[in-house]
Amino acid sequence: MLTYNLTNADGPLYKCLYECIKNDIAQGKLESGEKMPSKRTLAKNLGVSTITVENAYDQLIGEGYMYAMPKRGYFIADVSDIRVIKAPVHREVDIKMPPEQDENVFDFSSNRTDSNNFPFSIWAKLMRETISLREKDLLRVSPCGGVFELRQAIANHLASFRGMNVDPDQIIVGAGTEYLYGLIVKLLGKDRVYCVEDPGYKKISQIYECNNARCVPVQMDAQGINVDLIKKANAQIAHISPTHHFPTGITMPVNRRYELLAWANESDDRYIIEDDYDSEFRLNGRPIPPILSIDACEKVIYINTFSKSLTSTIRISYMVLPEHLANEFYKRLSFYACTVSTFEQYTLARFISEGYFEKHINRTRLHYGRKRQRVLESIRKCFKDEECKVIENDSGLHFIIQLDTKMTDSAVEQALLKKQIKLQAVTDFNINKKKKDRHQFIINYSNIDMDRLGTSLAEIRRLIVLKDK
Repeated sequence: MLTYNLTNADGPLYKCLYECIKNDIAQGKLESGEKMPSKRTLAKNLGVSTITVENAYDQLIGEGYMYAMPKRGYFIADVSDIRVIKAPVHREVDIKMPPEQDENVFDFSSNRTDSNNFPFSIWAKLMRETISLREKDLLRVSPCGGVFELRQAIANHLASFRGMNVDPDQIIVGAGTEYLYGLIVKLLGKDRVYCVEDPGYKKISQIYECNNARCVPVQMDAQGINVDLIKKANAQIAHISPTHHFPTGITMPVNRRYELLAWANESDDRYIIEDDYDSEFRLNGRPIPPILSIDACEKVIYINTFSKSLTSTIRISYMVLPEHLANEFYKRLSFYACTVSTFEQYTLARFISEGYFEKHINRTRLHYGRKRQRVLESIRKCFKDEECKVIENDSGLHFIIQLDTKMTDSAVEQALLKKQIKLQAVTDFNINKKKKDRHQFIINYSNIDMDRLGTSLAEIRRLIVLKDK
């Protein structure tokens, strides 16, 4: 009769019994075809309930270690072809995780938003009400393009804020612009040539390449991406950020926008991807109309995100497809599930439609405008005019400073990093390997620590500007 000591069982008794029997089978103590005691007999012998034995037997049968024969009992299965796997010896794994940001480093390049600006109280109120009032809707599977209420709210916002007349069914909601870039490749095809701005946000080209699409960097000039160079690259898709280019801050003038549209209209397979990532933060005057608002031939795919306007951790973005591409999307790619939780979609829909988003943008724009002014004043106070030139256009959440120094851009970065200051050069965003030092550096002020700003600027001047005088 089988005998096991279950008095010191760690967890449910049936699990301990199951492990004991399985070990005996694996070690050959219980042979193939051997009959097992009945549930009642084994329970009595071990001093446990019949249910405990029944649960253990059921688990062994489910995994194939035992089998039952009606009116005959339980038997050990033939497991001779099952390799006995010994418990792994604990060892230290060596996985190279990307380094986390050192909180002690004063980071001028961080593009995170100011967490103090997030409207927690309103968001919590709307989420509680959404959970209370939309129980059934929240547990329904979201349409692949996103719930209608959110797409309708976005369409209304774009009409009033950006002058864009779009149908909610043209809008596709996704968890982050990176996901949407991948959908665009699947929609337009990886056999086309995609061009990106150089210098530019390197992640865009990395995503295209990871989706097996050919991606070509195209040089910028003073008005934005160079259309003649797009033609020389034989590109069909141009991915641009015309309202506020990263990192140079260039705003594309209207004549270049029409030039781009003319290029796109020359062939049926050409499109413009307009990345409007921080268009809400134009500090003087009205926001600049997007290229989509002057597109009469359905050549522009418009992309925007709430990561800048709300918070970096809200991974909700959207794209506006031309009508024929929207139809193509729903025809070929509607099997993709929407990657944003319905809880967040319905909450954001109410946040926009009930006017909270507009109020939040107005309040945040005022906050960032004042913060930008304080940063500029601190720079002027610390540096002489000939030592530091500010390059800005009253738009977006970053600007450029140009330092009067003989040091290379990389030497500037390394010297400052030793002083716990992170400053990124514009040349770091060159996609082509050739780099020519411009002595221009990014000041992203959205999440900057104003209490440490003065001492950090003084350190830059002392280490960089005065070092080679």
